[in-house]
Amino acid sequence: QVQLVESGGGSVQAGGSLRLSCAASGGDTYSFYCMSWFRQAPGKEREGVAAINGGGSGTAYADSVKGRFTISRDNAKNTLYLQLNSLKTEDTAMYYCAKAWYDFTATRGRGTQVTVSS
Repeated sequence: QVQLVESGGGSVQAGGSLRLSCAASGGDTYSFYCMSWFRQAPGKEREGVAAINGGGSGTAYADSVKGRFTISRDNAKNTLYLQLNSLKTEDTAMYYCAKAWYDFTATRGRGTQVTVSS
């Protein structure tokens, strides 16, 4: 069973940047499966933010983050990344990685908090 651990969250001002990481351990060969990032803010619906295929050549983004966020992966390090640029206050949320293409019911981590202040 794969385990996922997110890190890299924090508090930044609007316009700032963060890089989130999601380290995978155990389970299948990491490069075999798609990965995605979700976020959940209090009082808001959960949102699929970005997804990437096993080889890293295929990606998808929510319209709300397109052009600002970049998903990537390093299969040699079993690690998924999410680069967050030009952050807005509405990006404040708990961010989760999941072992699937936009499926929050799949194996996921415990999340890392991103807080953006104006």
